[in-house]
Amino acid sequence: MRRLPSLNALRAFEAAARHGSFTGAAGELNVSQAAVSRMVRLLEERMGFPLFERRANALELTDRGRALQPGLTGAFDAIADSVERVAAMRDGPVLTLGVGATFAVRWLIPRLSAFHESHPDVEVRIATGGAGAPIREDWTCALLLGDGHWPGYEVEELFTADMLPVCAPALARSLRRPEDLLSATLLSVSHWADDWPHWFATAGLAPPAAKGLSFGSYAMTLQAAADGVGVALGARLYIADDLAAGRLVTPFALAVPMGRAWYLVSRPARHREAGFTTFRDWLRAAVGSPNPEKKRPPERAPAV
Repeated sequence: MRRLPSLNALRAFEAAARHGSFTGAAGELNVSQAAVSRMVRLLEERMGFPLFERRANALELTDRGRALQPGLTGAFDAIADSVERVAAMRDGPVLTLGVGATFAVRWLIPRLSAFHESHPDVEVRIATGGAGAPIREDWTCALLLGDGHWPGYEVEELFTADMLPVCAPALARSLRRPEDLLSATLLSVSHWADDWPHWFATAGLAPPAAKGLSFGSYAMTLQAAADGVGVALGARLYIADDLAAGRLVTPFALAVPMGRAWYLVSRPARHREAGFTTFRDWLRAAVGSPNPEKKRPPERAPAV
């Protein structure tokens, strides 16, 4: 059982400590200055020690007052945040989706309007995290690039992944055969440094000695390619819309597998939630992968 002083007195003290005056606290709390002073005095009597040193033209916290104020400010902020979150809650199902930033920008977000039109009752909340980021407890599910091994989760393969060179249309005119890439500016993703060597090996060529340019994400790499900076290796999923719009072209048809795929990763305990089942069914239709047999049986679920 909690034994707390008056919450109104605690509020009065916290506001006065933050403003440095009873007058400022009174304005925030919409009460009189005398009322704030009286509540703080009652709190001090209840606790058995002073919280302020009252001077002629100043109000200073005592050591104990300084120790008490930060915890109260954090607690009242947390209460206010909780109230705002509950007030903002919708009556319909909510889906919190963890997804890599590039996947979100390159594939998911352009298609979210179609999902919302079909299922306006489902609130979708996007949380970004890369393939190597842990799956957070507040996520309903995640769309992740990897090898399909997430112990304790159900995993459904959505897209296989292959890569092919892409560049701006003007640059493609100078690329007539794969060997021409040896003298081109190659664009790569820093955490997938083996992609270009893998492509050249498949093409029967030794990779060039020059390093080219490296970027921190596929999104930046493909934007640089569209701007004519050089030639990137694009995952087919990421470049489909740009190819259709003519922003990027493929100078050569040779595509190589990435050795990774995109998966829908979820906790078995979330599978009965309306938001999850609705999104999963829409996703299967959107990627042409309605076959639930692709799911892996769950292993022992991790503690969450």
